[in-house]
Amino acid sequence: MATVSSFESLRFPSKSDLRQFGELFEPLYAASSEEARRQAVAALSRCPQVPDEIALFIARQPIAIAAIFLMGARTIADVTLMRILRSTGPDHARAIGRREDLSPAVIEALVGTHQDHASRRTGEDREAALREAARLEREEQIREELRALVRAATPAVEAPVRLDPASETHQALFVRFARAGEVGMLSVTLADALASSQWLSERILLDVSGRQLAETLLALALPAEDSLFMLAKIYPHLAEGGAETLLASLDPAEATQRVESWQRADRYTSGDGLPKAANGDAAGAQTAPETGRQRAAG
Repeated sequence: MATVSSFESLRFPSKSDLRQFGELFEPLYAASSEEARRQAVAALSRCPQVPDEIALFIARQPIAIAAIFLMGARTIADVTLMRILRSTGPDHARAIGRREDLSPAVIEALVGTHQDHASRRTGEDREAALREAARLEREEQIREELRALVRAATPAVEAPVRLDPASETHQALFVRFARAGEVGMLSVTLADALASSQWLSERILLDVSGRQLAETLLALALPAEDSLFMLAKIYPHLAEGGAETLLASLDPAEATQRVESWQRADRYTSGDGLPKAANGDAAGAQTAPETGRQRAAG
């Protein structure tokens, strides 16, 4: 959800942003829980732009997850909808049929692809399918309302901070984005690994000494060779033995305590802990909490 929320906050994603999100989404989706997948798909159904390969990937998921996206996502191109119709079954076709903006080409594809199914389906069957799709949509709306109520009623300081070691997926993405010099996507991945806002990950990376990133990588239990590679790639002045010296000077237990304190401060200042990218709509209006965010990585 941290990754999806960061992408959702980009008002005008570039081709590079779309390509990088397409590469990042599927491995994180595979490693997520069923509820996290539902939340991510529901959020993407509201995005003005989603890469075609991600739209096709989501559409081919089980109907319990894909329905809200197929019915509501305005970003799915007609050619993608027709590919979905050719590669999925009647349940997915019924969800597509609930869309409000069907073009004549998609309507023709719906009729042509599922003519046999429609000819055998009774009026009662059709009504049952429509009721099921409506039920799924209502359930998703209720879930979103409940999550909003819980966030409003629970003080952020009461939420426990738990710093888990970075997953294998996160480790691989760290190295990949560091090698490519993609600091923006590295910031998104780091926020996801820390379960923090993107403000915190950006503050960590902005420490030009490299110390804050070194402490974070120690706290996330990243393999030493990967940590040395990342530090040398991101901070050139650490390339000639500086990274080894820096890591050797740090105590893993103290680094973990320090990063956990950043997480607590970040959760307090950002509320729900979801990342809010600097180019999002709300970025300009949130000047008051900026001091708190600076303290989070200080």
